Amino acid sequence: MFLTHLDCPRCGTRHPADRPQNLCGCGSPLLARYDLDAVRAAVSPADLTGRAADLWRYRELLPVADPANAVTLGEGWTPLLPAARYGEHIGLPNLLIKDEGLVPTGSFKARGAAVGVSRARELGVRHVAMPTNGNAGAAWATYAARAGLRATIAMPLGAPAITRNECLAAGADLLLVDGLINDAGRHVAGILAGSGGTIFDASTLKEPYRLEGKKTMGLEIVEQLGWRVPDVIIYPTGGGVGLIGIHKALGELRELGWIDDRMPRLVAVQSSGCAPIVRAFEAGARRAEPWVDAATVAFGITVPAPLGDELILDAVTGTGGTAIAVDDPEILADLREFGAREGLLLCPEGAAGLTAARRLRADGWIRADEQVVVLNTGAGLKYPETVAVEGFGPTRH
Repeated sequence: MFLTHLDCPRCGTRHPADRPQNLCGCGSPLLARYDLDAVRAAVSPADLTGRAADLWRYRELLPVADPANAVTLGEGWTPLLPAARYGEHIGLPNLLIKDEGLVPTGSFKARGAAVGVSRARELGVRHVAMPTNGNAGAAWATYAARAGLRATIAMPLGAPAITRNECLAAGADLLLVDGLINDAGRHVAGILAGSGGTIFDASTLKEPYRLEGKKTMGLEIVEQLGWRVPDVIIYPTGGGVGLIGIHKALGELRELGWIDDRMPRLVAVQSSGCAPIVRAFEAGARRAEPWVDAATVAFGITVPAPLGDELILDAVTGTGGTAIAVDDPEILADLREFGAREGLLLCPEGAAGLTAARRLRADGWIRADEQVVVLNTGAGLKYPETVAVEGFGPTRH
């Protein structure tokens, strides 16, 4: 294993990586750091060619020491699909969709759960707890069950129904909360406080290894493009771990010398019903203020107060990117338009990325000749209510 330590991006404090860790004492999330000189000496891009088509092909850049501790259901290596017909429609003929709906549990959250649960088990954790908007809880419950760990999941009542069923099917202790993810977080905090240290807090960015699983989306995009970067990557942003992870992956690849210095412009997409990052970006602020009365059809990005706000804003501003809020009616319209033209039912969060791409092209922020990757973060089948059947009656013969 090439993992050396955990680093605080806010205060610079170095933390050991050989024990379970949550936040730095200053309140910041921690980032896993690797001996990249040793990685460079041990492996090259060509060495990856014959490896299994899953995220563990990048094992030198992942934190699990013993392969026997890797908990897997075959996650990763999702397709990077051309969407030329829809792309031409919005003026982006080089549009690509990274379809995360094909991973186990039906969302990109399986990447973070696979690596996070694997490292937790390796460090001796036996019980994890977390709040969720739905998909992350389903993924962590699933992978915890596969690892032989116990999971406690707190989820808002408004989360997609299938995600609560997934938690129950995996044997998790499920708590349904009348509120949003921050309200679920308060319930988890109470459980942790009374656990005597026997339960590990696996909340978003409160442990450092979920991020390592999600950064493999960035590694895959680059490898699938022949070890080069696209011009723009558009990401639906709630807690922002995927965007932060992609940014971290790009930085590691550049330091390894596997890509050149050019970075894609990263775009954080939020709903106008919950857009704390967009508001902070537009104000030039370093931190995001909590969003009041958050509500959007893209439930997975309903995060009123993301813990990783600084890291999200760093990723966007550091790559010359932007943050944009889109409206729910636009999201649903683009979801249906894309399905009709490309045959793929996106999740509403992924459709928000399409809306952002369309609007940024119309505004001239994205040029027609640029290559754009939009992340579809989950399977549209988990959100059947986004495509309502109206005006259809039984066919008479």
